[in-house]
Amino acid sequence: MKHVIALDVGGTGMKAALVAADGTLLHEARRATGRERGAEAVVETIQDFAAELLDLGRERFGATASAAGVAVPGIVDAENGIAVYAANLGWRDVPMRELLGRRLGGIPVALGHDVRTGGLAEGRIGAGRGADRFLFVPLGTGIAGAIGIAGRIEAGAHGYAGEIGHIVVRPGGPACGCGQRGCLETLASASAVSRAWAAASGDPEADAADCAKAVESGDERAREVWLAAIGALADGLVTAITLLDPRTLIIGGGLAEAGETLFTPLRTAVEERVTFQRLPHIVPAALGDTAGCLGAGLLAWDLLATEVPA
Repeated sequence: MKHVIALDVGGTGMKAALVAADGTLLHEARRATGRERGAEAVVETIQDFAAELLDLGRERFGATASAAGVAVPGIVDAENGIAVYAANLGWRDVPMRELLGRRLGGIPVALGHDVRTGGLAEGRIGAGRGADRFLFVPLGTGIAGAIGIAGRIEAGAHGYAGEIGHIVVRPGGPACGCGQRGCLETLASASAVSRAWAAASGDPEADAADCAKAVESGDERAREVWLAAIGALADGLVTAITLLDPRTLIIGGGLAEAGETLFTPLRTAVEERVTFQRLPHIVPAALGDTAGCLGAGLLAWDLLATEVPA
């Protein structure tokens, strides 16, 4: 059976799969990233994991994988196959495509940014299926974005497109790791809500999920924290809507797990802020933590589709 290898590399764990041409996951596996062992060890682990999948596919399906796709965090030069920088993994300028291609016997390898790769899957086979223009925004430790246009993700001239988390929505606000103040992710990410609720509740262990539960139970302090985050989020999203005019806005990540506790006030807040703009459909992501792996598989199949026969 014809298949490709898909790898989604995260800060703490890696997800991998063998993916058929129709998107079916033929085999799934997970492994710890092991970043505490250093960048070189992480890169070696990625190669080992991919090589194991190559062998498994050959044994199980009687054919070598046709290609591989890998999604990694940080700054990615997808065109040249280089993992440029990832703060949480400690690597710089890793020629990931070349290393994996060599380890996998010369099969073609596609490299992608984790959020954009997850957005590709959500747009084609997830919550954005059928939408010609969409924006995927996962709300996790930080906030990123993926701009979908006609079934593909727009990376920008330098690979930085979609960084909605660094739109300044509260000038002079909390310091952000990027060097600015008042960035969206300092106010509306899951980690930002966790910090705010821990301070408001007096419980240093409290997190965003606890805040959502407190909102549902009628806690006024939690409601204030929650609505402040949603207000900041809506301001950032309306800026994105004004620039991009998406047909569908897909919200994922940890905060989206709150369901309508998030989506009902968020839709209201966005609607209150738009004037001439057309309101997109605001929907929850559909693929969960498999999005990156599925997207890596799509990258691999796309690579095969664009190869020029010898």
